[in-house]
Amino acid sequence: MTDETGKPRKKTEAGSIDLKLLEILVCPVTRGPLEYDAAAGELISRKAGLAYPIRNGIPIMLEDEARAIED
Repeated sequence: MTDETGKPRKKTEAGSIDLKLLEILVCPVTRGPLEYDAAAGELISRKAGLAYPIRNGIPIMLEDEARAIED
């Protein structure tokens, strides 16, 4: 993948989600920030208490698809 200048986009350590995408994504429930959990392959919304799955490199940002997390 490349950015608008043609340079390769930076990816997270696990390489499964683009950092630029992670910067603009927000929780669809709270509109708050998300944290990337590479080990679980999820985007975490601490404020909503939800973990959104990433399938085939695509974040599934649907509340019905998210799992509840405990702090």
